[in-house]
Amino acid sequence: MTINRESQVSLDATPFYHCYVRCVRRAYLCGEDYETGENFDHRKQWLVSRLRFLSYVYAIDICAYAVMSNHYHVVLHVDKARADEWSQHEVVERWLQLYKGHMLVDRWMTEPAALDEASLDVVHDIIEEWRERLSSISWFMRGVNEKIARMANEEDGIKGRFWEGRFKSQALLDEAAVLSCMAYVDLNPVRAGMVDDLIDSDFTSIQQRLFDYVKYKAIKNKDEKRLTKQVNEQRQLKTDLDLENLPEASLMPFDGSAHTDIHAALPFTREDYFDLVDKTGRVIREDKRGFIQSEIPTLISQLNINPNQWIEHIQSFSKRYAHCVGESDNILNFAAYNNKAWCKGLSCSRQLYEGVG
Repeated sequence: MTINRESQVSLDATPFYHCYVRCVRRAYLCGEDYETGENFDHRKQWLVSRLRFLSYVYAIDICAYAVMSNHYHVVLHVDKARADEWSQHEVVERWLQLYKGHMLVDRWMTEPAALDEASLDVVHDIIEEWRERLSSISWFMRGVNEKIARMANEEDGIKGRFWEGRFKSQALLDEAAVLSCMAYVDLNPVRAGMVDDLIDSDFTSIQQRLFDYVKYKAIKNKDEKRLTKQVNEQRQLKTDLDLENLPEASLMPFDGSAHTDIHAALPFTREDYFDLVDKTGRVIREDKRGFIQSEIPTLISQLNINPNQWIEHIQSFSKRYAHCVGESDNILNFAAYNNKAWCKGLSCSRQLYEGVG
């Protein structure tokens, strides 16, 4: 079922979206190519820094990310209310950190009294267009992918496509869908068999969140010291790549966070999320079918998810759903919004959410 891009990303349906894109020919253009021996792991840092810099500029929060060797995933939250609160001067200042300005806007910033009424109307229209773009997932992803493609092609001394095509997106229609997708993204390296532990999942949001959780502890255990060492190595890579002065937004906080400037927060606690991802990763590594009754994470019960379906759901997330993820009623509403009678994943959703009992 084909759904146009504008309909795929509709803030009327949800502010949360899962976006992902692959390198052209699925080549190892962001990791180590074991056939040629070439290693491009530094491009993973390019991607992480670019994602977090754009999150700093845009009214878009990053919930989760994972940068793999030939593709990356990111879960985004569009905070339209934040963009609407920006003054016109702040919109212009944000826009100019990324793109060229406009002659009339430049004059308005320095000599507003010098513009006539017609010119002022043009300026206001331009600024409102920029405001809209600064809360657009399409513009956000374009700002990531075009920049990384240019950097990679310049490094390789070639021209041509770096990405297979435009990014793909999935609307995350409810809290359980957001939770599922974040866990799926954070567990990418574990699920792919690249690492055995979340601590070793370099260039993922879960590793960064775990580091943020322990970095202020005066006394760290062995695993926490290893985690700190690995994140510090990535920080050194950032310095080596001359990216250390690029401003970055924090990851979207969890509900109950100590942050005092939260505009929006993920609808579950950090501790519950860590527990869920850790236990899910252990089950995946041990090649088990599911949780035993005494080890079912709190969030699984709270969100009325069938624990017998959870592991398969996370393992096959990308294959089970297409343009949207959520409870069956929400999927049907999303389909109706796009004048469709059905969306892929409907039967899987019913098994996951309605098979509890």
